[in-house]
Amino acid sequence: MGSVTFGNAVTVSASYGAGGSFIAPRLAEELKIPFIDRLISAEDAALGRASGEGLSEAERASSPVGRFLSYFARSGSDTVIGPDPVIEDDESIRQRTESALQDVAAGAPAVVLGRAGAIVLASRPRTFHVRLDGPVDRRLKWAGQFERFDEEALRRRQAEADRVRFSFVKRLYHVDSASASLYHLVLDPTVLGVDRALHVVLTASTDYFEANP
Repeated sequence: MGSVTFGNAVTVSASYGAGGSFIAPRLAEELKIPFIDRLISAEDAALGRASGEGLSEAERASSPVGRFLSYFARSGSDTVIGPDPVIEDDESIRQRTESALQDVAAGAPAVVLGRAGAIVLASRPRTFHVRLDGPVDRRLKWAGQFERFDEEALRRRQAEADRVRFSFVKRLYHVDSASASLYHLVLDPTVLGVDRALHVVLTASTDYFEANP
């Protein structure tokens, strides 16, 4: 049995308003490799709908709070009688999240947005890990340029998205997703803009792959 050949892969972790939903798919285009989005529903995937800066319904449903509310919505009661077999547990969600990364883990090239990619693919060769972040006020100002919400709504979306995405990684993998130790590059796109930030990530990842053949 021959050795496995690994293609280039980049994982992108991004807080709300840091432009992950814009930079990651464009990076995949530049590198000419497939793009794997954040958790989205089967319907959205079938219709070609991409995730945004805010939470997708699939992300919200996978959060501990989302599963709790889903339980009551299905039961129609505020009294917990027993476990609901429809509600996914942590292991089920972890398996579903990682199932989309099986081919990448085995060597297929891709740019992965979210899905705890830096953790799931931490030991994969030829994988460059990126974190996009910045101060909340700058992220909110930046998000306001491409999301049509008032300031109050933007703050609600930011607080919810950052909280759920942080708790998703913390609960499933017991890791702080904002820890710089997980990444090769930590970048604040709010001071650069999408095009310049993309250029930095593209240059850094290309240099990394050339240095680590």
